[in-house]
Amino acid sequence: MNPPNMTCDPMKGKQSVEEIRRLAISFLDQYYDSMKRTGSEVHQTRLNNVLDSIKTTGTYELTGNELIFGAKLAWRNAPRCIGRQQWNKLQVFDYRQISTTGEMYQALCSHLKFGTNKGNIRSCVTFFPPRQDVSTEFRVWNNQILRYAAYRQDDDSIIGDPVNLEFTQICEKLGWKGKGGRFDVLPWVLQANGQDPEIYDVPPELVLEVNIKHPTYKCFEEMDLKWYAVPGVSNIMLNIGGIEFCAAPFNGWFMGTEIGRDLCDVSRYDLLPQIAEAMGLDTKRTSSLWKDKALLEMNVAILHSFQALNITIMDHHVASESFMKHFHNELKVRGGCPADWVWLVPPISGSACPVFHQEFFNYVINPACLYQPNPWRYYKYKDQKKLKTKRKIHFKELAKSVLLTSNMMTKAMSKRIRATILYATETGKSYEFAVMLKQLFDHAFDGKVVAMEDFDIQSLEYESLVLVVTSTFGNGDPPENGEGFAKNLQKMSADYMESVNGVKQRQRNSKFQSVVTAKPVVKRGSTLNLTNAQAATTASVGHLANVRFSVFGLGSRAYPHFCAFAHAVDTLMGELGAERIIEIGEGDELSGQAQSFRVWSKAVFKAACQEFCVESSNSFFDDMDMSDAKYEDSKHRIKTVSSIGLEDYVGALSKLHRKNLAPCKLIKRSNLQAEQSGRLTILVELDTDNSDVIKYQPGDHLGVYPKNNEKLVRDLMAFLGDVPDDQTLIEVESMKIKKTQVSEIKTWEDVTRLPACTLYVALSRYLDICTPPSQRLLEIYADAASDPNDREKLLKLSQDSAAYDEWSIVNAPNLVEVIKEFPSLTLSIPLLFTQLPLLQVRYYSISSSHDVHPGEVHATVAVVQYRTHGGRGELHEGVCSNYLNRIDTDEIIPCFVRAAPSFHLPPDQSIPCLLIGPGTGIAPFRSFWEQRSHDKTKGNTMALLFGCRNSEQDHIYKQEVQDCLKQGSISHAYTAYSRDPDHKKKYVQDIIKQDIADFVVDCIVKRNGHFYVCGDVKMANGVNEALREVLQARCSMSKEDAEEYVIKMKVDERYHEDIFGITLRTFEVQQTVRENTRRNSAMNQDRMSEE
Repeated sequence: MNPPNMTCDPMKGKQSVEEIRRLAISFLDQYYDSMKRTGSEVHQTRLNNVLDSIKTTGTYELTGNELIFGAKLAWRNAPRCIGRQQWNKLQVFDYRQISTTGEMYQALCSHLKFGTNKGNIRSCVTFFPPRQDVSTEFRVWNNQILRYAAYRQDDDSIIGDPVNLEFTQICEKLGWKGKGGRFDVLPWVLQANGQDPEIYDVPPELVLEVNIKHPTYKCFEEMDLKWYAVPGVSNIMLNIGGIEFCAAPFNGWFMGTEIGRDLCDVSRYDLLPQIAEAMGLDTKRTSSLWKDKALLEMNVAILHSFQALNITIMDHHVASESFMKHFHNELKVRGGCPADWVWLVPPISGSACPVFHQEFFNYVINPACLYQPNPWRYYKYKDQKKLKTKRKIHFKELAKSVLLTSNMMTKAMSKRIRATILYATETGKSYEFAVMLKQLFDHAFDGKVVAMEDFDIQSLEYESLVLVVTSTFGNGDPPENGEGFAKNLQKMSADYMESVNGVKQRQRNSKFQSVVTAKPVVKRGSTLNLTNAQAATTASVGHLANVRFSVFGLGSRAYPHFCAFAHAVDTLMGELGAERIIEIGEGDELSGQAQSFRVWSKAVFKAACQEFCVESSNSFFDDMDMSDAKYEDSKHRIKTVSSIGLEDYVGALSKLHRKNLAPCKLIKRSNLQAEQSGRLTILVELDTDNSDVIKYQPGDHLGVYPKNNEKLVRDLMAFLGDVPDDQTLIEVESMKIKKTQVSEIKTWEDVTRLPACTLYVALSRYLDICTPPSQRLLEIYADAASDPNDREKLLKLSQDSAAYDEWSIVNAPNLVEVIKEFPSLTLSIPLLFTQLPLLQVRYYSISSSHDVHPGEVHATVAVVQYRTHGGRGELHEGVCSNYLNRIDTDEIIPCFVRAAPSFHLPPDQSIPCLLIGPGTGIAPFRSFWEQRSHDKTKGNTMALLFGCRNSEQDHIYKQEVQDCLKQGSISHAYTAYSRDPDHKKKYVQDIIKQDIADFVVDCIVKRNGHFYVCGDVKMANGVNEALREVLQARCSMSKEDAEEYVIKMKVDERYHEDIFGITLRTFEVQQTVRENTRRNSAMNQDRMSEE
């Protein structure tokens, strides 16, 4: 008998509306409390909607996330389950919209296949429509998902599992005919919408069975015993917030003693006497303990048999210890844990297990798992003939009893598995890759691309599959649209670690630190290589335990912290218990980024298909096309919108890039270097018109949206031929084809990627025509080339990453040069409007104090010009620096401020600050000394260490620094000259080691000062190494201690870096980086292939 408080009998009446209302309120309180949103507006709105629904209809519908939360909580609350420590790792399948037994059958097939997972058993639950009324309910008549039949013989003996005798007879009355064996799998009896039940054979290929063998006693193998691998209950009702799910089959994995009882209990297979006889035990005296010995060896055989096949199973000692950990954690977290001592104490060696010695309280809380009477006890058949004669199973019905086909099951599974693809990007490349990934996953999953800034972090735990594609900005920082997600993920991790360890984690208020957060792959744990048995006992039950994920990082090895943000996200999700389906992938923009992404994409897609039992043929994997949906010029056209009015390109850029921009104008432009220098660095002073958008602090960045070179734009327009004039606004339309049963309906729809604009504005303001085209774009260009040789060369570049890297780096071709190289290329306006990447923002360190220059913002800009082919090729220009060097005072410059809180001055002005910035790395420090001058700060230590080539030609801001020294806003100034005939060749790192080592130690170590570095990556690495050498030499630190000290400075936010890549990416530098990258990429691709 089951306790009344754990039983729900529908024949004794329905829940009252008041009871449903009470349970709904309690459940929603628990749901929103889990997200720390109790009492929030969204909570109150949802509650009001639910209560209105209950008042009107007597019930309500759970959202998808509420269903997942409720299912997990119901398992967590189940007092008779010893394996509840895995409650947060439950996969939920939502089939609430089905209406037939055929659909129920497909769902159960999918459930069993997913749960079995080739022996790596996974806990999952499948929800069918909830009970509205007994007359329309959905039920799985089987008590368990898998059970063996029982056949009564003429001598009243039973072959098979006696506990299933009654259900076997019901199946036979419904027309099923078993084989009469000891281990015949019973069919599924399914009832949909209150209709008569129907029989479906369980597909044998879905039933994983284990032959029982003993490591020592051969008699066990001779007894020809076996058992199924997946235990699952199907007669338990889940009540979630007052909603009754009377058909919700659930499976976990076995504890060995469960099978031992099934085979040895007197009311079951009763094999103890047979085992004892085969073992030669004395069965005449109970004092010989023959039953104990036989039962123990049976359990040894069961564990041995499962483990030999690497099939998930737990022994009762591990299960008891795991439950006690769960129990004590529940007491700490929730103040209680419902538990039924009688069910939790193992049937053998009870007192040797910790649960035996613990007092428990058995009570029921909602959401709850409840017993319900077998449906055949009260069901009244609508067709009585089903019970009078055995049906002849016709072909149509027989087809139902066999697997409907792997493809149909795959479709049934994939329809309900969402692949959420999160991206964060500065340039748009990560978004482009994310879209490509979605197109791949749409073959088998429900793909969804979401920007990190638009994703609700609280819904992360309800995702099944999360794929992250992200770049890294600057010195390991998140892209701007990933900062909020990063901080929220870090807080989630801190909260989880606090709940587990009881130790409050330190919360950082400033910028997310990728470098500190990320753990190298070799230093963190992974479940990828665990055996199935190990996974069952060690698998994480963290906050994201039910989430499968993988991460791909985009970056450049020219930066010191390659793909740092991607690694940080990968680390945090792993720490929160999410399960990696493959290790992190990396793509280097200097070498084979697209190819690395293809390899990772193919690997992660294949792993996801395997993880979620979505099968595809090997040929599908071989033929996967990672390019975008094929562009067809014939399905695109331009449309004239208007030839009247001016275009608001600042407003258009704001919408296009989802940034609030301010129109700025040039006040003044000054050359900071001598005319004879041969190089050009300018100070650009802009009027912000006191815009609220341009509010900044010293250390922040100015974002500028540039304009392409006028001549380049006009040359490109000339290649395009007959084009609309500069007064005509145009849009692009694409043809959409909708197929019906009788015809195709073709319509033209606006492509909203760009606003209505002139061709000139699109090519000068919106589209990137200077960056070498990607391999994906070259593949599209190949279709637009009329000459076979051009087409062949373009296709080779689009498919051969090594050839592409060589071509793009050596030539660095802009779009005009591509057309010249492949003269048969004919590019249309729709192709350019829809396929060219967007012209991206450029960032500059702000070189002014807002207090000193209200209504203005200044930037220090190195005007970039270089020749390709290692200095022997065409002259190329930096887009934005030359734009700023050419603009007139009446031209509007779209700008915004990107805060850099990790590079701000300390609030306490008495704290020493060392500023290291050679070349244009001095840019942010001008804002520092201007601010200190405004604040009239004197007597405090703020030392500047500058470096340049020649003292007469390149020492920018020399006079300003000398003035600040006199005023006291700068306390010390040191300069390193690398190419000056009157000075010894030195770099800033040499000054640190040779000239001011003691001063550095005094400021940084003794007085806990701050250390600021701004400039290119090579210099930054040298400065970092110089500081560590000083710490070793002057502070008697070991190499390891010095490294640890610098790391701690970063954690404590005393070591600040503002690093940019190589300004003039020379052929020689890129060659070095590229060779290193190729080696790393080859290693990564080998690893992916192995996985």
